[in-house]
Amino acid sequence: MDLNTVLDVRDARRREPWRPGDAWLGGGTYLFSEPQPHIRRLVDLSRMGWPPLSWQPDGSLDIAATCTITELSRFARTLPTTAAPLFEQCCRAFLASFKIWNMATVGGNLCNGLPAGPMVSLTAGLDGTVFLQGQDGATRRMPVTDFVLGAGVKNLREGELLRSVRLPPNALDSRTAFRQASLYGLGRSGALVIGACDPADGSLAVTVSAATTRPFRFWFALPPTAAELRAAIDGTVRPDEWYDDIHGLPAWRRHMALRLAEEIRRELTTEDHR
Repeated sequence: MDLNTVLDVRDARRREPWRPGDAWLGGGTYLFSEPQPHIRRLVDLSRMGWPPLSWQPDGSLDIAATCTITELSRFARTLPTTAAPLFEQCCRAFLASFKIWNMATVGGNLCNGLPAGPMVSLTAGLDGTVFLQGQDGATRRMPVTDFVLGAGVKNLREGELLRSVRLPPNALDSRTAFRQASLYGLGRSGALVIGACDPADGSLAVTVSAATTRPFRFWFALPPTAAELRAAIDGTVRPDEWYDDIHGLPAWRRHMALRLAEEIRRELTTEDHR
């Protein structure tokens, strides 16, 4: 779609003052999908030259905001960690064509903050933290679960940029489980639940997304019982935080999230895997 209110496109490598009507341009798959009457100038990140994926000295993995879904998928196929299959599972949750995969970025999916955003699910499920840069040079780090505050609501200040998201080494070494539910065979996620069991200390994290307005990560030092897991979810997610749209009613989303979470608990806490 043409954005007929855009008057200028600026290369992000050229620093200029941020002004009303500016917007960051990553892959543009969302920006160009519908009218954006408030946007007057696009600040293009495509030439920043950030490495899509990079290992850190402590074994954590940095994913650049400009990393495309295709780049992430290809990288994960050779990822020497136990959690590697989860990357492809979340990439496939896009249900998008190869054209979208080649343009859509991890940062864009996070910054949209939509409940069904699979990169939100992936990074929240692996205890990711976002790295934010402000126009004044100030930087912030926070968990993905604190970055996405609601359906389309993000913890972003005016002109602030999501630079990257970091996944810690213990999460990458975790055994993972993935469950997704949709009203249709090839429909948008109505509930997406990820489990991650830390082999070092036996802790279990269960992350609920798509069914809720924002991602919720539940961490247990010891594997919970079915009743403990259900109580943790129902005691944390408020009734108005179960998402409601054409892709699923709140009652159905809650039911599926609880069911899938229990399936994951059983899968990751069986005697054979302890």
